[in-house]
Amino acid sequence: MFSSIVDVLDFIREDGLTSEQKGEATGLLDVILSFDFIFNIHLMKAILGVTNELSVALQRKDQDIVNSMKQVEISKKRLQMMRDNGWKNLLEEVSLFCSNHGIKVACMNDMHMLRGRSRRKASEITNLHHYQVDLFYNVIDMQLQELNGRFTETTTELLLCMESLNPSNLFFAFDKIKLVKLARFYPLDFSSVDLLKLDNQLDNYIFDMRSSDDFAYLQAKKLVETNRHIIYPLVYLLIKLVLTLLVATASVERAFSAMNIVKSRLRNKMGDLWMNDCLVTFIERDIFNKVDNELILQCFQNMKSRRGQL
Repeated sequence: MFSSIVDVLDFIREDGLTSEQKGEATGLLDVILSFDFIFNIHLMKAILGVTNELSVALQRKDQDIVNSMKQVEISKKRLQMMRDNGWKNLLEEVSLFCSNHGIKVACMNDMHMLRGRSRRKASEITNLHHYQVDLFYNVIDMQLQELNGRFTETTTELLLCMESLNPSNLFFAFDKIKLVKLARFYPLDFSSVDLLKLDNQLDNYIFDMRSSDDFAYLQAKKLVETNRHIIYPLVYLLIKLVLTLLVATASVERAFSAMNIVKSRLRNKMGDLWMNDCLVTFIERDIFNKVDNELILQCFQNMKSRRGQL
């Protein structure tokens, strides 16, 4: 689509309806017909190609944790291989693309000039240092740091242990050793005596689950309906902790994502109390959208006497 985009922008630059359209098209053409832009989109394409399967696996509703963790390791190794040996191939690919579209290829030995900066204020680095170190290495290191930060050894082990509770295929992933290890992550909920009880209780639990058609798709609600949560209290506690962990993690992620939207550059002096109130209404907007605005106005109107009508 690159050639088509250039043709459309060139048409707008020449025959745009307003001078503003023509100016914007001219600016965009100046950007995308540069080596810097081409290098960045090829680097982005390469990294997204490495992490695509992992991204898809993590977004599926029926998450296969074991295979997802394998994709994490694959992404880490491929990114590291790309960092160690991928620079030459990327540079050749970018240079070939530029040659095919009439774009000047930057000489890696020349001094790098930032767009809009004078030579006197230019940083004393070569194009090779800018594109290889400041962009190529730096972007890949950020990706690796993100994966290592989100999927630490402890986190990976915790997720693999959680997978042992997956009821799919008659509890095919069930592993008693991993479930006992999972319980050790919660020392305040499982004492040393409880761990001994859990070891035996898991044997009875899995035998019961596999011999009952009602638990082909296990839910904590089903355990309660059949009163099995009373028979297997430690297993039920373990399931509740796992389900709570997933909800809590998702809630934290939603809150941090919303914070970047609510507390923007124009509202960076917002106090904590006001920000918390705004975050609640933003995160739970599906609920608040169902509340009639007139009811809210009436509630505030009745709090105290006011000069005007809200």
